[in-house]
Amino acid sequence: METEITALLRRVRDGDAEATHELLPLVHAELRLIAANYLRRERKDHTLQPTALVNEVYVRLFGTGVLLATDKAHFLAIVSKMMRQVLVDYARGRGSEKRGGGLYRLDDAALEIQTDNQEVLPFLELDRALDELAAENPLLAQAVEMRYFGGLTAAEAAEVTGRSVHSIRHDLRFAQAWLRRALAGE
Repeated sequence: METEITALLRRVRDGDAEATHELLPLVHAELRLIAANYLRRERKDHTLQPTALVNEVYVRLFGTGVLLATDKAHFLAIVSKMMRQVLVDYARGRGSEKRGGGLYRLDDAALEIQTDNQEVLPFLELDRALDELAAENPLLAQAVEMRYFGGLTAAEAAEVTGRSVHSIRHDLRFAQAWLRRALAGE
């Protein structure tokens, strides 16, 4: 059975401008929650608010006129990548790395790994490490983006990628270890 969001995404893909306006109220609360989760990990004096992040993502997604999401999970995967891009652009624009700001909390729980460890990292450093990971293994980087930045569950990420939940969880564990080594300079 096709959900209302999936039906609207299909209409958006088919060029129905009205569907874009109908979609926003249905996904706005969830996108705002994802944005709030992102920003909760940011430095305390971060000036970007969840609603502003959602609005920027929405403008970027629908400003191009092309959105190829097939269902809600795929849409959230696209949004997760876009939120990362917005935050990277914001961090670069603020020049935060030069001033030692732009810290982002790498939370093991967000990657579904059961430890009590949390690290605070410069956001742009994390972004560079994810780009390196993507060059080496795109599936691992995609899993991290969907889970950590997009808030998708392992099951939703598995649905989007057509892979098993077990594979996604394995990828997340491996990616976390890879990122820790990369960020530690090993």
